[in-house]
Amino acid sequence: MIDELDLAFDEQAEKGRPRHRRGSRGGKGKGGKSAVAFLMVFILLGVLGVGGYLGYEKIKGFFTAADYDGSGTDEVLVTIAKNATLTEIGNTLVDSDVVKSTAAFTEAADKNPKGKNIQSGSYKLRKQMSAESAVTLLLDPKSRVVTGVTIPPGKTARQAYEILTKATGVPLKDFQEAAKDPGELGVPDFWYNRRDGKKAATGSIEGFLFPDTYEFPPKSTAAEILTIMVQKFISVTTELKFVDKVQNTLSVSPYEALIVASLSQAESGTTGDLPKIARVAYNRAYKEKMPLQFDVTTNYWLDLQEKDGKHSGKMTTKELEDPKNPYTTELRVGLPLGPINSPGEAALKAAEAPTAGPWLFFVAVDKDGNSAFATTNDEHNANIQKACRNGIPLC
Repeated sequence: MIDELDLAFDEQAEKGRPRHRRGSRGGKGKGGKSAVAFLMVFILLGVLGVGGYLGYEKIKGFFTAADYDGSGTDEVLVTIAKNATLTEIGNTLVDSDVVKSTAAFTEAADKNPKGKNIQSGSYKLRKQMSAESAVTLLLDPKSRVVTGVTIPPGKTARQAYEILTKATGVPLKDFQEAAKDPGELGVPDFWYNRRDGKKAATGSIEGFLFPDTYEFPPKSTAAEILTIMVQKFISVTTELKFVDKVQNTLSVSPYEALIVASLSQAESGTTGDLPKIARVAYNRAYKEKMPLQFDVTTNYWLDLQEKDGKHSGKMTTKELEDPKNPYTTELRVGLPLGPINSPGEAALKAAEAPTAGPWLFFVAVDKDGNSAFATTNDEHNANIQKACRNGIPLC
């Protein structure tokens, strides 16, 4: 009799419709306001006649947006939000006393051919600047304060902290402390649910620090930095419809699929192999109910002890079968305690839509990282011999 999981894993996932993103909104035009102002002046001139023109000089201030003169005074750091409109940017500048009015800023931005190209980020500006000067500075790359840092896919939380500490100067211990409560950083409780009856690594941020290139605001705290990374994870998985897809088409929890994504990320040498490796993990854990025997979980245990990882061919039996390792997949059936790194988008896609196939084994067979897949142990052994002939240290 075929069970639900067996059916789920043998069916191809339905292809989703293409998504369309809306571009960011530009600032509102000033045409309506200017037209009204012009009409009022025209009427006044018509009533007063040419002789009343001198009176216009006295009342034109009613039709001119309040603005400062000059290049400003004291330096001030201002952060422009992502996808902010020109009006929203103007409001931010007024709040920081950079410009005198939002209207003056939007008018100056409209006059500048590049005025709608202002990017989000933090800028060194000056207080009480003319709106024109503020626009000029916001379009000057030298004014932008950039704290860019790249976290590659497959990095563990500890490895990410080391990269972040080096890039931002925030102490590593601050990241470790901030990560103790993932809920405070924005990880919803449901992400730690499992359907396989096994314990989840609740309290661990592992898997939720999405790998990407970030520009953190200056003087960000560890908690603020990690929160931004968690928000990115939530954003990407929402865009992928990850939660619904894995629950409805694979009959596993999002947390279990996240574990599979992290395993695939660690084991794969090429992006193309990710969906097949994910399939092997699902096949062994759910269909065959056998130990995964993924050596990368041993390397994760070594990482938690701040030890260097090892190539599969150099791991000892003692290390592979360490009973103290809660993440071991050498002897225990099913998925490990939790994710072992933060997988990238390609690995998440592979975990939500694994390639259909009966494979139970895989091994890297060349120095480019390509893997060969097998259904039987004999086929797998033949692939290992091929790997050894190609210089992979497995024999």
